[in-house]
Amino acid sequence: MDKLDFKKLMRPFWSPPRGAFEIVDVPELSFVMIDGRGDPNGEAFQAALGWLYPVSYGLKFASKAAGRDYGVGPLEGLWWTPDPGRFAEASRSDWQWTAMIMQPDWIDAAMFDAAVAKAAAKQRQAAPATLRLERLKEGLSVQTLHIGAYRDEAPTIAAMHGEFIPQNGLAETGKHHEIYLSDARRVAPEKLRTILRQPVRRL
Repeated sequence: MDKLDFKKLMRPFWSPPRGAFEIVDVPELSFVMIDGRGDPNGEAFQAALGWLYPVSYGLKFASKAAGRDYGVGPLEGLWWTPDPGRFAEASRSDWQWTAMIMQPDWIDAAMFDAAVAKAAAKQRQAAPATLRLERLKEGLSVQTLHIGAYRDEAPTIAAMHGEFIPQNGLAETGKHHEIYLSDARRVAPEKLRTILRQPVRRL
């Protein structure tokens, strides 16, 4: 059985330079998503992951049983504030977010519903209302690779939003996107690898 490898499939979009920005055109992709608000170190975000991972692995195992295997993708997050222009300097308590994990195109609504039902039965509670399978098309985007602790991202985010984007005739169109290539439970903070991405449009 062939196994889909997201690292190979997404290499053009998951290998940005460190210390520099690049412009890419990201295709439409499918994700299991869940929404929330507040500091990512808080209870709400951890509770969201408690649904996101079981559903994503449930989909992987069901797909494998049906003859199509793949590795579960990394955690990703969309982050924003009511005032997009102040995102880089806003308090984490004011952040709104969508936590998400990419899915193969063949994962459909019926498979998703079955995986959610199984996770809900195991947790003995109803799934959150915002838990969903959804397509996302970011299109033209600016991105870079950050290596280090999440708390140290702010200068790079500020340079992306305040310098590179306007200096290159671009304007923001979507939410700040982070792709966590490293597992924070197993990798030292100074070695964490995170893609920082911002959808844009040409002026």
